[in-house]
Amino acid sequence: MVRVLDDFLKLELDELRAKNLYRKLRILESRQLPEAIFDGQAVVNLSSNNYLGLNTHPRLLEAALKATEKYGVGSGAVRTIAGTMEIHMELEERIARFKQVEASVVFQSGFTANAGTVAAILGKEDIIISDELNHASIIDGCRLSRAEIRVFPHRSMDGLERVLKETRSNPGKKLVVTDGVFSMDGDIAPLPRIVEMTESFGAIMMIDDAHASGVLGRNGRGTVDHYQLHGRVDIQVGTLSKAIGVLGGYVCGSKALIDYLHHRARPFLFSTSHPPAVAASCIAAFDVLEQEPQLLEKLWENTRYFKSGLNRLGFNTGESETPITPVIVGRGDLAMRYSDELFKEGVFAQGIGYPTVPEARSRIRTIVTATHTQTQLEFALDVLDRVGRRLGII
Repeated sequence: MVRVLDDFLKLELDELRAKNLYRKLRILESRQLPEAIFDGQAVVNLSSNNYLGLNTHPRLLEAALKATEKYGVGSGAVRTIAGTMEIHMELEERIARFKQVEASVVFQSGFTANAGTVAAILGKEDIIISDELNHASIIDGCRLSRAEIRVFPHRSMDGLERVLKETRSNPGKKLVVTDGVFSMDGDIAPLPRIVEMTESFGAIMMIDDAHASGVLGRNGRGTVDHYQLHGRVDIQVGTLSKAIGVLGGYVCGSKALIDYLHHRARPFLFSTSHPPAVAASCIAAFDVLEQEPQLLEKLWENTRYFKSGLNRLGFNTGESETPITPVIVGRGDLAMRYSDELFKEGVFAQGIGYPTVPEARSRIRTIVTATHTQTQLEFALDVLDRVGRRLGII
């Protein structure tokens, strides 16, 4: 029997192994905590997106249990048939109030929120102008839309202006899209200048705020709030899977936008809606964000402490401005070895290489949370230092 697929996959996997880029999944055997058990080993966890520790917050746990008892474990249908429950509407209304917009819609993930929205509102006669380091979900949405894709250099306002001028006469719609916080480098988009330029050329403005949701702005309202640009960004995408602590994504903006997505966004139309427990715990998370601001304050206190430690030790942390802090080592195989050696000594910081980042920008990616203790962070810094010197990284 000819096994074309098996032969192809074996060659690809052997190539990854030869480059020391083959990875096995780390298995979490405890709660997702600052110190957690992966592969049977207790480690300080610097790889979680659980920025505020909400995935184990008592109020979220209680909300999930109550919703399960009341509604069951699943919704049983897509939103447009029989799967829109009152708790889904409550969550979307809660998000809209929190983000200070007219309306919102929840998707199954941040990925589907981005990809589904871009593909729904743009077509082959339109142009998408995208930052070169935007998330893969934006890139996939751009491809699905069949619109012309123009990419400008990362955070380059000269590059953005050049593309806007070059496409000024195009008769179709133009969409400018950027991450708020970039997921691999931890830097923040220069949103005020992007918005101003987008407005001056009559384009649509969209931001993916996955890593800014619950992190930037008042009570974690995101990049738009951080820069006080309310009413000037047409489409805001956020996640419920990171700082919010649960699962899903959302899009918010005008009522017309959300009504249109109800009719044209394929992930919304063809995927079963969230289990009641997910929706209920997300609602509780937004209550916590507004009522317990000390969590966000602690997140930034820990972020400043850890960054200063890395810089003091001489690590290259790029342009990071947020709890996402890369330690750039410059080779994919070295990044993976560094990650493995750190794990052996009690620190879980995942290695990242090509194609997620350019080979020369390979790194380990660290994220601190509000629930890390100073003792845990000091331990992690000591291990990063010791192993880094042993491998010649610093």
